[in-house]
Amino acid sequence: MKSGFSLAVLAIAAWVAGSALQAQTAPRMERPALMTELSACRAVAADAERLACYDRVAAALDLAETAGEVVVVERTQITEARRALFGFSLDALPLFTRGGGDAPIEAIQSTLASASQGGTGKWLFVLEDGSVWAQTDTDALTRPPRPGARINIRQGAVGSYLLSVDGARSVRVRRQR
Repeated sequence: MKSGFSLAVLAIAAWVAGSALQAQTAPRMERPALMTELSACRAVAADAERLACYDRVAAALDLAETAGEVVVVERTQITEARRALFGFSLDALPLFTRGGGDAPIEAIQSTLASASQGGTGKWLFVLEDGSVWAQTDTDALTRPPRPGARINIRQGAVGSYLLSVDGARSVRVRRQR
């Protein structure tokens, strides 16, 4: 019993340390220079000069956005992209971690488009949105998954994901695409 407790404490400590390290190494996205210039216009005291500053920076910002050098997205677009990328590590993409406000996505619900079982007995799940999830454990499903089944995928411990079909017992999975 004591060794089981020690193992559990060790696993929790490793998870906490890994989470802390991950948070420290996530790159920060710098603010675009045009946004800094736009903010600086507010500090110009004279009305005519402030307006000229705003006009100059707004024109440059519009040109940069049209040329694709600056991309403007709404928070709803980021939320939709985060959901579509659920299961992939987004730490390397500061676009998805900047700004705060949104709680991290911890689970998704979808519909099963197809499922196939490989020679090792593990399942490959294709969801309605095109994402593909592969079973990583050897646990058996209670019944074969059928197209149209309700799928729930939630985060597990230490970066793992758990998939259940129609509310049945979960199996561990990894996102492939």
